[in-house]
Amino acid sequence: MKLDDLVSLAKRRGIAFPSSDIYGGFQSTWDYGYLGTEMKRNIRDLWWQNVVQQRENVFGIEAAIITNPAVWESSGHISNFTDPLVDCLDCNGRFRADHIVDDTCPECDSKSNFTEERNFNLLFKTFVGPVEDNANVAYLRPETAQGMFVNFLNYQNTIRHKLPFGIAQIGKSFRNEITPGQFIFRTREFEQMEMEFFCRPEESVEFHEYWKNERYNWYIETLKIPKEKLRIRDHEKDELAHYSDATSDIEFDFPWGWGELEGIAHRGDFDLSAHSKSSGKKLNTLDVESNTHFVPHVIEPAVGVDRILFAILCSAYDIEELADGETRTLLRLPSAISPVHIAVLPLSKKTNLISLSKTIASELRKFFRVEYDETQSIGKRYRRQDEIGTPYCVTVDFDSLDDNAVTIRDRDSMKQDRIQVSELVTYFKNQLRI
Repeated sequence: MKLDDLVSLAKRRGIAFPSSDIYGGFQSTWDYGYLGTEMKRNIRDLWWQNVVQQRENVFGIEAAIITNPAVWESSGHISNFTDPLVDCLDCNGRFRADHIVDDTCPECDSKSNFTEERNFNLLFKTFVGPVEDNANVAYLRPETAQGMFVNFLNYQNTIRHKLPFGIAQIGKSFRNEITPGQFIFRTREFEQMEMEFFCRPEESVEFHEYWKNERYNWYIETLKIPKEKLRIRDHEKDELAHYSDATSDIEFDFPWGWGELEGIAHRGDFDLSAHSKSSGKKLNTLDVESNTHFVPHVIEPAVGVDRILFAILCSAYDIEELADGETRTLLRLPSAISPVHIAVLPLSKKTNLISLSKTIASELRKFFRVEYDETQSIGKRYRRQDEIGTPYCVTVDFDSLDDNAVTIRDRDSMKQDRIQVSELVTYFKNQLRI
């Protein structure tokens, strides 16, 4: 699969567009069309079901995007959240030093002609209030995690659940990346799904392994990503973040090679201890048996919604050669992710066919995501539904007026079956399993 082909499909079919496109776009920012919006919502729902809804000891939160700047001072982001930056002396391009391959400029191909490395802070700075001075500096959050750490006491006092327990959140984060790009893989504004799992220090290594396996299996079992496209890679000591005791990445084989999909970090007691020291509040918990207090350790699975969507699109994209020598492009999306479950297509624009088709679409819409389409030839409509990943098409033809049956076309096999209209809801509930 070529990345340009996937990006072209995404733009042509309304999955994602360059942001501010009429003004020439803006530095690797993307807006999501109605199909991409549905797919992202499905991903969020599936993650929430798996991480929160199906567990008795994980609870949701929605924390603020702009917080007291002391949060980022205490967490180490102001001093440590940096990437190494170099400038090419030939083309004046700026790049992350660790992205330079063989000492060659990615922009102009010049060799070994860069400035010295310097640290570049990734925080987005803003100002709170009408005066732009140092007293009013604030930051857009670079991660959702800190909103969960600073609420540890609030949750410990309100959820009435002993350790271990988790706090989960889905929301926007912002990082002033030096070199964003590769479609929606790396952007400055992105949506994170994170969970902080608080546990006893002596149980933390075990829980780190547990969450590595849980998250890895979710991609295979729920999102149907092929196992051969995934791997788990443990970080070396010299690449660990300032807060991490150990981190493992679930990586996906993107068009350019392996890249991080999700990180599962063992954050130890770094964050709670740092905020406790800075705020003067004791962010600990009581061991009832020994009547002593201790600071919990934290395991953090963290992933971007956009990056999951990208991986799913890469896994689902296919170009199939047909028996007649033609080809068709399709997205073999799992039904749980598909933005449209069923397309209802009248064979012609005759009034009686249109009326029956709209009635069928209205009834199916009570249970499934349905699209109605009466334009162009039936073949072109099939091809469009293939490209947006619709699992099934319902074709209403002239025989439908007599036998009250319709033709069901399967996206992947293109096999067609005749089904009674009265049986459609039951049929699709069994096929889609949603």
